[in-house]
Amino acid sequence: MTPTLQVEVNIQDCFFSDPASDPSIESTSDPKIQTSPISIETWQTWFQRWLEMMQPRLTSNDYYELSLRLTDDAEIRQFNAQYRQKDQPTDVLAFAALEVETPTWEELPPDLPLYLGDILISVETAQTQALQQGHPLTQELAWLAAHALLHLLGWDHPDEASLDEMLKQQTVLLQTIGLPSGYHQGEPEPM
Repeated sequence: MTPTLQVEVNIQDCFFSDPASDPSIESTSDPKIQTSPISIETWQTWFQRWLEMMQPRLTSNDYYELSLRLTDDAEIRQFNAQYRQKDQPTDVLAFAALEVETPTWEELPPDLPLYLGDILISVETAQTQALQQGHPLTQELAWLAAHALLHLLGWDHPDEASLDEMLKQQTVLLQTIGLPSGYHQGEPEPM
């Protein structure tokens, strides 16, 4: 029997707010604050299922951690300019911790989670892309999160063949959580 993976997702949601965790939200008039379309528990479940399905064998234990930040175009533009030298907003960025040489994951104590990295998603760009594609924001956010997770696990798409494989895997990941998927024109840029 395969051991169950443990996945800890640290969510920073600076664009949307979840009324379940912030009861003051209903009384705010700030147009940037909206009801979050995906609860923290749902994000946790999705990443758990995705990692269980893919069964990464990156470490001797089955405990993983990652960070997800839902943000706006202004903030993601700053990260895109700083780390990719592209002074423009983008839909998703992934910063894989496994690409960093120190400390290596082999040196981690077995009771600590393997930190996979950070994912940033611009909810503004995701909303625009969802409208263009004619599907819900939830589906677009899941599509972008799945794409970024693959980057955290070492996937890349320097050419059409590898992009095609990555898109097929994203489709499988979305189907795993019960969301429709398929290729769409607004594919994430290479990270």
